[in-house]
Amino acid sequence: MKLSKCVEVISANVLVSGDDMDLDVNVACGADLMSDVMAFSCSTNQMMLTGLVNPQTIRTAEMMDVKVIVFVRGKVPDRGMLDLAREKGICVLSTPLPMFSACGILYQNGVKGKGD
Repeated sequence: MKLSKCVEVISANVLVSGDDMDLDVNVACGADLMSDVMAFSCSTNQMMLTGLVNPQTIRTAEMMDVKVIVFVRGKVPDRGMLDLAREKGICVLSTPLPMFSACGILYQNGVKGKGD
């Protein structure tokens, strides 16, 4: 699914634009534990959904080649985190949806999880 379509279906606000809003998002994971994100990593063009708003989220995304971070429940990172994401080329979104709903909507629209 194109990143621009992902933004649409989960009613997300784009806080940091990605290098390519036509990016094909193939795989997503939802986690608040960054160790779970590291265990999940399996391919490029990943999207991570999380409620954890701290700089470690950006650092983990960079390390695991996650291209898009979606903060759920309307959470918005501070300016420092947004600047770091911009510097690292990571797209940052915020959706008002809870994690379960956002993941379900993305799954229904073709974004899979590891092993699906």
